[in-house]
Amino acid sequence: MEITDMTAVELSAAIRAGQTSAVEAAEAMLARIEERDKIYNCYVTVDREGALVQARMVQEKIAAGELTGPLAGVPVALKDNLCTEGLLTTCASKILGNFVPTYTAEAVLNLQKAGAVILGKTNMDEFAMGSTTETSAYGATKNPWNTAHVPGGSSGGSAAAVAAEECYFALGSDTGGSIRQPASYCGMVGMKPTYGTVSRYGLIAYGSSLDQIGPLTKDVTDCAVALEAIASYDRKDSTSIKRQDTNFASALVENVQGLHIGIPNDYLGEGLDEEVKEAILQAAEELAHRGAVVERFDLSLVEYAIPAYYTIAAAEASSNLERFDGIKYGYRTETYEGLHNMYKKSRSEGFGEEVKRRIMLGSFVLSSGYYDAYYLKALRVKALIKKAFDEAFAKYDVILGPVAPTTAPKLGASLADPIKMYLGDIYTIAVNLAGLPGISLPCGKDKNGLPIGLQLIGDCFQEKKLIRTAYTYEKIRGPFGKEAGQEQEGHRHE
Repeated sequence: MEITDMTAVELSAAIRAGQTSAVEAAEAMLARIEERDKIYNCYVTVDREGALVQARMVQEKIAAGELTGPLAGVPVALKDNLCTEGLLTTCASKILGNFVPTYTAEAVLNLQKAGAVILGKTNMDEFAMGSTTETSAYGATKNPWNTAHVPGGSSGGSAAAVAAEECYFALGSDTGGSIRQPASYCGMVGMKPTYGTVSRYGLIAYGSSLDQIGPLTKDVTDCAVALEAIASYDRKDSTSIKRQDTNFASALVENVQGLHIGIPNDYLGEGLDEEVKEAILQAAEELAHRGAVVERFDLSLVEYAIPAYYTIAAAEASSNLERFDGIKYGYRTETYEGLHNMYKKSRSEGFGEEVKRRIMLGSFVLSSGYYDAYYLKALRVKALIKKAFDEAFAKYDVILGPVAPTTAPKLGASLADPIKMYLGDIYTIAVNLAGLPGISLPCGKDKNGLPIGLQLIGDCFQEKKLIRTAYTYEKIRGPFGKEAGQEQEGHRHE
């Protein structure tokens, strides 16, 4: 097996056994980025020198027996909205094109403590607003399975970097499906943990009540190990939760005997591609053969999730993005007359179309005449959606369904119709509104060879049930993607 074909856990084991080194792994990944990123555009910033310095330091600690964990020496990529001290952090926006933070996000510090080596920052939809990674100021990322298609978003750069083997795993952020949907489109595993499990300190906010950091990995084992590394209580984040049960790797057990799995009828209705529906139901059948109890049920309020989500997320975005005014940091227009004109021109020139659209929508729903009619109503709907999930989880251990209505659309197809792009989030956003954990893993391919993602949703703090179910299904399914004969060099470029 080539060093680049290994999973993160396999690589770390090989490094600790002296079969390879952290420096060799970093060099191999940097060579891959050099060779492939011209095609895929996964990275905004590659920290070549910094990565090699980190790799040498980590290797010394491994040799001295100081680092013994399952991620020691593993090269990782970070979504470009996670602050990193001394390393450019842009949110894929012109307005932060020159922003170098003076501190590092807590989740990234946790990875560094585990001995992971930071390669650089991945491309994303500007300020995480989008579902295709096409709203980036640095150009669109392409899907490594077929470069005529999008990788999903907003963590598309992270998902594509793992799929293109330009890193062993990556961190993304999920506000309405931004980890799970690109994982689905790129044939990877992506996890959005329970809200508050991973500190949001150092994550540049989009929707503060919805955002959560999580891993994008090659398999479920890497996902559990990476989540375990980044999960921690953090006093610097007021929404952080003290959890005792973050030993997620212990859930890597092949057993779903007696597990109650519910499939919402609402997730299999109009708008769902037939091939996606078939693959999802086939996966449910496989789990039933292994002893899971699978039932269909009605999950109410699904149709209200999208309007509620976009109202709340846009309102929070308009507040969070007020700070980018051209004064303290970031982009400032070159010519202006007076303070107000400088604000206006800096923001008009610095923000892209989709970000402006959401700021305007957010400002509108928060304005005095419409606050009650839209924003407060959306908050009430959010509470009702949480209640509907509570009722479902009184009966089921896991909810199973699709991640997205279709496989990855072609580049340019979604941006032409923003409403259509928003509707693509129908199966993922309720998870964020209710603060639940969700995992996406590949369960098949469509007729064009593009990956189909299976979504498993759990009750709050029930990540272990999701990991156990996902791990069992992964074992039933067998190798996916490259290992199953889909050679990287053979990926189609239309």
